[in-house]
Amino acid sequence: MRFTFVTIFENLIAPYFNEAILKKAIDKKLIAIDVVNPRDYSTDKWKKTDDTVTGGGAGMVMTPQPLFDCLSDLKRKSPKVKILFMTPCAKRFDAHDAKRLAAFERVAFVCGRYEGFDERAIEAFADEVFSIGDFVLTGGELPAIIMCDAISRFVSGTLGNENSAVTDSFENAALESPSFTKPTLFRGAKTPAELLSGNHKAIDEFRSRLSALKTRYFRPDLL
Repeated sequence: MRFTFVTIFENLIAPYFNEAILKKAIDKKLIAIDVVNPRDYSTDKWKKTDDTVTGGGAGMVMTPQPLFDCLSDLKRKSPKVKILFMTPCAKRFDAHDAKRLAAFERVAFVCGRYEGFDERAIEAFADEVFSIGDFVLTGGELPAIIMCDAISRFVSGTLGNENSAVTDSFENAALESPSFTKPTLFRGAKTPAELLSGNHKAIDEFRSRLSALKTRYFRPDLL
């Protein structure tokens, strides 16, 4: 699966994928990462990609021409690409979206800056729009990286244990049960005895109960 980041700040993207699980997935050619810079498509003498807000207002807005030409070229080269815009006004991205989007051959994240995009670019090219929460960031690169990470976990072979993705929080509308590791006694706190029984059925039932309690306490809205 290929992920494309459309951003005027290319250097923000690569470092995240140079370590850990996603680096291994890239090395195994399970996923691929590339960056496209709208500035390369600007017809402005100074390669500008922003201008003042029409009607007045604070900040600058990303101009349509570089984005239109950039995304037109992307669609010409990859007609099946799924183009996603990052914007605070959109639906909140969740685990179900991550699983669904992992089925696409190529996903492109269009990362805004300044006061956002000229709305005409969204209307012309957005297959879907997403937010990661009710707050505003200085740019769309972080939301795009977060979404890419979440989607990648559902690409077969990315995780060392395929069961990890299907037993995580938000599967079956619940939070994952609390996790423990060795030692069983640490500074006076013990691992629950039920997890040490060796009875897998009993352990599964215990984890289900803890999952339900944790969900009810932290995220009752999921119930």
